[in-house]
Amino acid sequence: MSKAKTPSEITLPAFDQGWGTVLAFLAAHFHRIAPEVWQQRLLDGKVYWYDSGETIQPDTPFKPSRRVCYFREVAAEPQIPFAHQILYRDEHILLACKPHFLPVIPGGDFVNECLLARLKRDTGLTDLVPVHRLDNETAGLVLFSCQPHSRAAYSRLFAEGTVHKEYQAVAGLPPQLQQAPLPQHWRIQNRIEKSEPRFLMRQLDGEVNADSSLQLVERRDQLGLFELCPHTGKTHQLRLHMQQIGCPILWDKYYPQLQPKQQGHFSQPLQLLAKRISFVDPISGAKHHFQSERQLQSWAPATT
Repeated sequence: MSKAKTPSEITLPAFDQGWGTVLAFLAAHFHRIAPEVWQQRLLDGKVYWYDSGETIQPDTPFKPSRRVCYFREVAAEPQIPFAHQILYRDEHILLACKPHFLPVIPGGDFVNECLLARLKRDTGLTDLVPVHRLDNETAGLVLFSCQPHSRAAYSRLFAEGTVHKEYQAVAGLPPQLQQAPLPQHWRIQNRIEKSEPRFLMRQLDGEVNADSSLQLVERRDQLGLFELCPHTGKTHQLRLHMQQIGCPILWDKYYPQLQPKQQGHFSQPLQLLAKRISFVDPISGAKHHFQSERQLQSWAPATT
């Protein structure tokens, strides 16, 4: 059993929707965890109120808008055998480059093996918080806030769309693109919403909420190197937009068809990399331009 070293937090909804107890809410909200498991965690004193530190019991009444702390547990936590790098750090921010497969924060089968936990161990910064996310399968640049008092200013950069992000991807090319002149450009604007299972997304008609610029810049045989610029930040946006132009990203285990989950198989990482990030620092006014030196496996130069 692997237990998180630091607690996770969740705020109870503003209205009781029939749960009655905190236990009933937790069992309903975290539906993949059996109610008996939550009950035992409560009996073991592993769930408590954020403001008072008082432990929550199986019969503790639901209290609207109160904050609950709990420790995540998994039976066997995977270990990711790839290194991260810290590329920049000042008083307010830290920029790191994460490898494929490593989550940014705890989730699913991961409690301590994530980029956030690794960086806290490296730096001793207990208040470190990511201000945006990457999928586990995606490698590249992630920005963290080091100071609670300046965190909102950096979060607003992403909320307001003033951060310029560039990705690289490798994808198989359909016949019409294997001989087409370079570069080739696309602007994809559509609507993306959650699908089933809930970790998948789908494209459908409706008001636009996902916007990307895609560019094919190089070719090698039947593979192409793409430069991608997401203008919005919907989950799996670039994966779906690449699929829409007929070029699913190489080794994608989710799209166009969900593949069986395989633990410990690291030979074919999703060929998507958060390569560059640029923004004006809201505190210092400095113009930041960061670039990852990481290379996509399928496009790396051959070694001799």
